Amino acid sequence: MVDFTITIVAYRNYSDILKAIETIQKFTNTNISKKLFIVDNSCYENECVEKKIFTDALAEYNFVTYFDTGKNLGFGAGHNYVLEQLDSMFHVIMNPDILLVEDSFSQIMQFMQDESVGMCVPRLTDEKGNLQLVYRREITLYDMFVRMFAKKLCKKRFAYHTMQDCDMTKPIQIPFAQGSFLVIRTALFQELGGFDDRYFMYMEDADLCKRVNQVSRLVLDPGTTVVHKWERGSHKNSKLFWIHVRSILAYFRKWGWRHA
Repeated sequence: MVDFTITIVAYRNYSDILKAIETIQKFTNTNISKKLFIVDNSCYENECVEKKIFTDALAEYNFVTYFDTGKNLGFGAGHNYVLEQLDSMFHVIMNPDILLVEDSFSQIMQFMQDESVGMCVPRLTDEKGNLQLVYRREITLYDMFVRMFAKKLCKKRFAYHTMQDCDMTKPIQIPFAQGSFLVIRTALFQELGGFDDRYFMYMEDADLCKRVNQVSRLVLDPGTTVVHKWERGSHKNSKLFWIHVRSILAYFRKWGWRHA
């Protein structure tokens, strides 16, 4: 058993992933044992030169295992692809656009000594050091509408939903943290069955956070920071936008229709 397993789901973003791996290698204490699983959802009709370059580069890292799924499974199902192979104390759900800037895993291991914490999220900042608004209160349809269409018109409500009134320099329980970088006890992740892969993309992180908080606690670890470049795909792409909308509807069908 290792200290940490990590999964990154790839979709044609190989350069970002290589940068992420470089920072894991650079900043993780050598006393921390780890395994990183790359689950590649990329689909190409013909042999892809970029994929060959990527897999050749991965060979330099003895803690990395690569899986080519041959199709796009989606975010949750991609992470679940290795669920039964996880043999660690803690499991890291990590986006390709994450960069470590310090030995976050050592800090998180110490933080997770509190057995009441089932999952934690560090401080997530942009590349300029600004704290990102990835910490949210319980989701309502109204808050999802505000976030997607009316942030400027409903500034107070958006600030409340994204917990901007809270002291983020101290540990605090979080109802929903975006799934860019989440650390969960591996046994708990497996007990919960991983992500609900009925969500192809979007809202599966909110669903997981809710299920964790039902049996344990998701808590902010303010003692360490990771950088998130945050490529907001659904705001730029109409196909992803409608996938997002369908996932929102699926979430409320599962958990009940809430009104602010």
